[in-house]
Amino acid sequence: MSLLQQDTEQLDDAARGEELTKGSGHPLASALFAAVLVSLAIAGYFIAGLKPPVITGEIEQVWAHPQHSETSGFDANGAPMPKEVYDQVYVFAKVKLHNQSDKPLFLHNATANATLDDGIHSSYAASVSDYNRIYLAYPNMPVAKGTPLSPQTTIDPGQTVEGIMVSAFRLTKEQWDARKGLDFTFGIQYQPNLKLTPLVPVTVQ
Repeated sequence: MSLLQQDTEQLDDAARGEELTKGSGHPLASALFAAVLVSLAIAGYFIAGLKPPVITGEIEQVWAHPQHSETSGFDANGAPMPKEVYDQVYVFAKVKLHNQSDKPLFLHNATANATLDDGIHSSYAASVSDYNRIYLAYPNMPVAKGTPLSPQTTIDPGQTVEGIMVSAFRLTKEQWDARKGLDFTFGIQYQPNLKLTPLVPVTVQ
């Protein structure tokens, strides 16, 4: 066969192969489809970012009461024993929590967090029974007794709950006064924690 002679069947196969490499779709349609997918992804990202939190809250008032205590120096039988001296700071906070979701939310714990020179000191909120015991142990507590906020509270959809939480820190008044910050954390089951920083001054009583 002459080198100048061409095999028509082979030429047709090559031409068909070239056409296959070019693709049989429409480039404009593919580009538009890709652009739509990217737009939807970006829109979804911003919508998710703008979704309101399931719960909001506010610290309406904060009181601190330094408590210096000493034991009597006698045991239950009246025998002498060394005195024990300790200092505590009770922190009371009037809290408001609002459920913005369409499902019940379960508050399973709450803490007060004081930032000191050596780091953050956290103290869990007292249960309702312990809250009441504080006023039995210290009948002259200068902070007025209110409705306690239970750390085991269910907040229904659209509901707002209010109450007083109290935490105790083993600190002297001087250590408390030297704190660098104070905030409160509320643990919500199956949800991110809610952190609230009071915008009101702490009243020392």
